[in-house]
Amino acid sequence: MERIPVCVRADDPISQVGVAGALRPRPEVEVLADAELDQAKVALVVTGAVSDDSLRVLRSVAQASAARLVLVTAQIDESDLVSVAEAGVVGVVRRGEATPERLVTVVKSAAAGEGAVPPDLLGGLLGRVGRVQRQVLGPRGLNFNDLTDREVEVLRLVAEGFDTAEIAAKVAYSPRTVKQVLHDIQNRYQLRNRCHAVAYAMRHGLI
Repeated sequence: MERIPVCVRADDPISQVGVAGALRPRPEVEVLADAELDQAKVALVVTGAVSDDSLRVLRSVAQASAARLVLVTAQIDESDLVSVAEAGVVGVVRRGEATPERLVTVVKSAAAGEGAVPPDLLGGLLGRVGRVQRQVLGPRGLNFNDLTDREVEVLRLVAEGFDTAEIAAKVAYSPRTVKQVLHDIQNRYQLRNRCHAVAYAMRHGLI
């Protein structure tokens, strides 16, 4: 088994020693020294709460290394989750749940390019995303997926097998407008044709 190189950064020496000590005996990970941050695949940042100071630490670690960031913190809420995600965090563990087993599980997820967030926080965040979509973006014809409602509608009809004229009739656009919508999507995502556009959109959850 290839061990995952992990670096631990904490805002107090007791937490630093505690988290590093919990991970060191585990065969799945290799705990690196502070000076070896640039060799880490995952960096654990341990803090009491999300604050300006802890966000600065997260950003500095992200700038100094290509390691994926995992935050171990005693206190965090939905708004904090947005802030730490913007700082590059892909995994969150509450201090009260930070057993060696849980830490290793989240480290492995992060190393594999996956996210790991406590379910209650994720549910709350999804609720916020839904409200923003409904109340802010939706009325302006926008989506989080970077496609407008019109583009989503046209792509879905293409995916259902309709040709340009049929799509134009269904959505009350001119055939020229339908072609322009598809052309804009293909240019934005550097796609070869409408079939490629539909496959890309479906694969990435855009439609």
